[in-house]
Amino acid sequence: MGTKFFKIAVVYLVIGVSIGYIMGITHNFSYTSVHTHVNLLGWASMALFGLIYHFYPKAGETKLAKTHFWLHNIGTPFLTAGVFLIVFLDNDTLTVLPSLVQILS
Repeated sequence: MGTKFFKIAVVYLVIGVSIGYIMGITHNFSYTSVHTHVNLLGWASMALFGLIYHFYPKAGETKLAKTHFWLHNIGTPFLTAGVFLIVFLDNDTLTVLPSLVQILS
């Protein structure tokens, strides 16, 4: 399970670094939050999970580890796509916290 997480983490590293290079070349840093979410959730978190499952192989053999792998790999693109849409559309209605504040007030 550790190698699966680490291989996917490298894919997210390439995506995150590419976004960073594009922002640096164009001097348009409006997608910084997308870049950081891809790097943190994709590269850093998955690489850390991969290391943990590598050093504790019995933990990686469980059904919970497989569920963890798939839920994280399904959730990360949705979260980063949501952050991209918030920045691209310049609209905070997709965020949860301001919507809850409006409902409660």
